Amino acid sequence: MKIMKPGAAQAALSQVLPKGTTPKGPAASLTVPKAVIGTPRMEAAGSVDRLLADVKAELGRIGDDVRRTAEDALRQARASGDVSAEVKASADKLLAEFHALSGAQQKLEGKLEALETRNLDLEQAVAEGGRGRASAAMTVGQEVAGDDSLKAYVAGGLQGSVVLRPKNAITTATGSAGGLIWPTEERSPIGLPRQRLPVRALLMQATTDSNMVRYARQTKRENGAAMTAEGAAAPVSSYGWSQADAPVRKITHVTHISDEALADAGQLQAEIDGELRYGLDLEEEAQILAGDGAGQNLTGLITVATAFAAPAGLPDETRIDRLRLGLLQVALANFAANGITLHPIDWAAIELLKDAQGRYIFGNPNEQATPRLWGLDVIPTLSHSAGEWMCGNFQMAATLYDRQEHEVLISSEHGTNFTDGMKTMKGSKRLALANKRPAALVTGDFVFA
Repeated sequence: MKIMKPGAAQAALSQVLPKGTTPKGPAASLTVPKAVIGTPRMEAAGSVDRLLADVKAELGRIGDDVRRTAEDALRQARASGDVSAEVKASADKLLAEFHALSGAQQKLEGKLEALETRNLDLEQAVAEGGRGRASAAMTVGQEVAGDDSLKAYVAGGLQGSVVLRPKNAITTATGSAGGLIWPTEERSPIGLPRQRLPVRALLMQATTDSNMVRYARQTKRENGAAMTAEGAAAPVSSYGWSQADAPVRKITHVTHISDEALADAGQLQAEIDGELRYGLDLEEEAQILAGDGAGQNLTGLITVATAFAAPAGLPDETRIDRLRLGLLQVALANFAANGITLHPIDWAAIELLKDAQGRYIFGNPNEQATPRLWGLDVIPTLSHSAGEWMCGNFQMAATLYDRQEHEVLISSEHGTNFTDGMKTMKGSKRLALANKRPAALVTGDFVFA
């Protein structure tokens, strides 16, 4: 940082005066204000305010002298009745000098205000240190104000020039540029992870407008068809059906929110709405897969599926063997399987099988493909327990009936909500699961004797 010597102030002023203009008379001695030529006072707190007041007063006096000189010249010329060109030129010149000095005053005021700001920063830092706080890093302005070279330069009457090299760089620390640094604010909330729910998509889906789904299921087939001679009696076949019911069940849950939270957090209602819907779907999948049919539970697929029974004489030593035998059992029941469900841990164990030389038997780490085994899609899902599996024809096995899709309501009409300033949000859905062909599914585990 370089401080301008006094002679430079006069040179700078000459740049703002009209070209070829040289102040004369009273204005000539006022070209460089005395307050600039003199030695500024570098005192403790408040010195900047007093210095600024002194400079303003001095420049105001200079402006008044210039104005009076110009006005006197004009009055004398008018009083004589014959204003010469020389008098006009002198008056115009003095007025131009006055305007130039006014501009210089504004620039000087701006610089002194900046110095006052730095002085206030220094006072604040000193005050904070007096309260027992750790000393803050000095700003560049504070370091310059306390520099010994600057003090010596001022004491010497501002003769010559001085070069200051602050050592304290502007950093992100408090007291430097740290107060101007604001954190970036991400307004979208980061939710917890959500489980994939693929089981529903495996089933046939329909709708119902009642609280019960009733369907007829064949329970008997005695086929008597045989080769018959001409004129002979035809063999008799026997068939039987029975009615089965699938009651509509309700899944629901609620959460409570204060009026203030709903009003002040614009995204809260939408976020809770999404969470309520996800919670319904999560319970739905668990019920579809493993509901035990007791109470208000659905009767899930695993509950009615045929238990795995390993046929004799075939290998049953690995997970791949076990699933292939399950598919065989489905085929022997006259169904064509279209999928396999299991826990992600068991699917990973299948992909990690290696031969004696350490080569992967089934999985290929260099390729990314849809999980498939024995030509069928494999659906890993956390809704299964580890070690549990199921295979078969899911679309033929069951039909899922929707009575009421997701419904999310908000109300104060619950308990003491109105007086407590609370709201209750409720999510619900109603559905029925009709297990029409349980034999189309086979379920088992990966426990080997």
